[in-house]
Amino acid sequence: MIIRSVDLETVCGPTSELPVNDLPEVAFAGRSNVGKSSLINTVMGRKSFARTSQKPGKTQTLNFYNINNELYLVDLPGYGYAKTSKALSEQWGTMIENYLTESEQLACVFLLVDIRNPVSELDKQMYDWINYLELQPIIIATKADKINRSQLDKHLKMVREGLGASEDDILIPFSSVTKLGLDDIYDLMEQVIE
Repeated sequence: MIIRSVDLETVCGPTSELPVNDLPEVAFAGRSNVGKSSLINTVMGRKSFARTSQKPGKTQTLNFYNINNELYLVDLPGYGYAKTSKALSEQWGTMIENYLTESEQLACVFLLVDIRNPVSELDKQMYDWINYLELQPIIIATKADKINRSQLDKHLKMVREGLGASEDDILIPFSSVTKLGLDDIYDLMEQVIE
């Protein structure tokens, strides 16, 4: 997939109506410090379209990026950031829930988990919920450059077992530094367009 154009078309806050789109959508979900903005910037071939930060919890809205006028990449707010107020966390949770249950164009959800750490209870809940909604999660194990290549299979197995994912579930190791896994993500996005 060649990214020719990227346009941040819609930003939805907690009280916004979801846009009515006629292009397919792929959503990216994950914990606040999982490297979601870095992944999205890498996928879009842009340095700082999605805001990256040393402080987790930067994405507080649903951001709809129009890619090549063929597809929307939807950046969901990160979940599980401890320093967020309970009220704000609940707002984000409601926003994510409304989007996942109400979008008519949502084709799949990329669920990002940090390959270095044991899967969190929130990641497991998100995985189960995406399955419950029959949205077929695609698991992206981020920060793969931070572990030794010899440890990759062991960590991927840890992610799969932690989520309770089946062998049929797609699991892609990813690094925004080395671009490992980028072509796999592009292939899946192309399948959605087709």
